[in-house]
This record gives sequence, structure tokens and C-alpha cells, in this order.
Amino acid sequence: MTDEPDLAAEAHKNLDRLRAEMERVDLALIELIAKRVAISRAVGSAKRSAALPPLDPTREAAVIRRVTELAREVGAPEEDVRYIFWHLIGMSRRIQVGGD
Repeated sequence: MTDEPDLAAEAHKNLDRLRAEMERVDLALIELIAKRVAISRAVGSAKRSAALPPLDPTREAAVIRRVTELAREVGAPEEDVRYIFWHLIGMSRRIQVGGD
């Protein structure tokens, strides 16, 4: 006979551990987004210095192709990765245009 309260307690302990691990991943993602924002500001400045437009559809398409391939390689859902990166590209474009 199993001790159900012990099993439930162990399951809750495991869930707490997994949630803490997910929170660490969330923090790492946010830190990486902040780093991407800083780089986007520098890219915007470089584009302005070179008299280039902030919109670069060829580059954006290349980024999407690259991240789709990376997603495929690591077994991440490709469509969801593309969705996230289109949002990141849009954020970068807004930062390059407006500076924020």
C-alpha cells in the first residue's frame, strides 16, 4: 500500500522545483531581450549614421529563416518561434525608429 500523502507532497515539491527553474529561465530570457534591445539601439544609430532605413525586409526574412532552422535543430515549435521573433523584430524596428 502506498502512502498517498507522501506521493502528493513529493509531487508538490517537484512542481515547486520546476516552477523555480522556469522562473530562472524567464529571468534569463528577459535579460537576453534587454541585451537585444541595447543592440537594436546601436544598430539604429549605425543605420542613421550610414543613412540607411530602419526597415530591412531582406535582413528580417534572413533572421526568420535562421531562427526557424535553429528551432528545428533543437526541437522547438517552429511556428511559435517565428511568431516570437517577428515580435522581437518589430520591437527592434520601433527602437531603431524612435530610439526607445
